Amino acid sequence: MKIRVLLPIVVDIFNEEVKQEFRNYFPETTEIEVCHLDYGPASVEGEYDEALCVPNMLEKAIQAEKDGCDGVISLCGADPAVKPAREVLNIPIVGAGEASMLYATLLAKSFSIVTVLPNVVSMVENVSKMLGVDSKLNSIRYVNIPVLELVDKEKMETSLLEEMVLAIEQDKAHALILGCTGMMGVASILQEKLKERGYEVPVIDPSFASAKLLENLIAMNIKQSRLTYMTPTKKMYKQRER
Repeated sequence: MKIRVLLPIVVDIFNEEVKQEFRNYFPETTEIEVCHLDYGPASVEGEYDEALCVPNMLEKAIQAEKDGCDGVISLCGADPAVKPAREVLNIPIVGAGEASMLYATLLAKSFSIVTVLPNVVSMVENVSKMLGVDSKLNSIRYVNIPVLELVDKEKMETSLLEEMVLAIEQDKAHALILGCTGMMGVASILQEKLKERGYEVPVIDPSFASAKLLENLIAMNIKQSRLTYMTPTKKMYKQRER
């Protein structure tokens, strides 16, 4: 199996960490490629950023299929480019946001998401609506830490735990989702700390969720429906001259 993980950002500060994390998710025989963008935003923290990252995300996704990949992951909680990519790809592509929400709905009657900034709350909420699970989404909280500052793991972990406790106690969440794929390597730690406080609830890592969902789609030999994601009609597309 060969998969490509697409980061919707032009910086490479997460590449190596993502590759190491994903190495833990798949069998040793799986070939994992991590790719950031050639042009677009430094991080996705709003609708404008997402719009800017989509063109190169689509190009990268198309190239992944040409290179023989069996599946693609859009590694962002807002799932940029996933739906348009499904129209042009003949291999499955999944978004980290939708994957984590699907797992949450299996495990609990309600869930909350803790993300990075208030700017992305409506974006994450839109993913839940498109997926049809918004009735189970009790709240979206944020730690007020920009994506590129998530490298400070101690600060991130402390802030996440504080908001997760509030999500359980005030918002009545029965499951919790890390709302940004930059929040790697802390889900199990947070889950255990919540358990120590008397809250035995699942904490879902969106990167891990997207990996296992894609793995299962590939194993089952299924992909997006052409009745839903119809192949674009042939027409001229004019690109901006550089």
